[in-house]
Amino acid sequence: MKLEKANSTDNEVLTAITKKSKAYWGYSEEQIQNWSESLTITPTYIETKSVYKLVIDTKTVGYYSFFYEDEHTIKLDNLFILPEYIGKGFGRMLMDDFLILVKRTNVNKIILDSEPNVEMFYTKLGFVKVGEIETSIKNRYLPIMELKINKK
Repeated sequence: MKLEKANSTDNEVLTAITKKSKAYWGYSEEQIQNWSESLTITPTYIETKSVYKLVIDTKTVGYYSFFYEDEHTIKLDNLFILPEYIGKGFGRMLMDDFLILVKRTNVNKIILDSEPNVEMFYTKLGFVKVGEIETSIKNRYLPIMELKINKK
């Protein structure tokens, strides 16, 4: 098992992971298709953002990506795991790796827009809900979450 920087050629496997992981939460195939553009990871995205993948044997099973909002704020843009690996500690492993990277920077805050079904995962890691964004699905909101980074 290893965590490594993704290459632009990983875009199709990362897109597949994103769509399968999103569908895990009970969204219809039609809804996943409606979101297809926002769930697609392009080679350009990988080249311009920080994207790290989790590989077990030779299979990519998850990834996370982030970018700087400003010099003191990082946005965790994606964190997805194949459904058969959800609930087995791999999400936590990806978050731990991400937090180690962040603590090496001048950043003092992480923000993210959470999948509603995953809000509790981020809450357990210390994130706090600071707002919400209405989505294209009626009465569905994405929690906006924030984590302050303590520098030691």
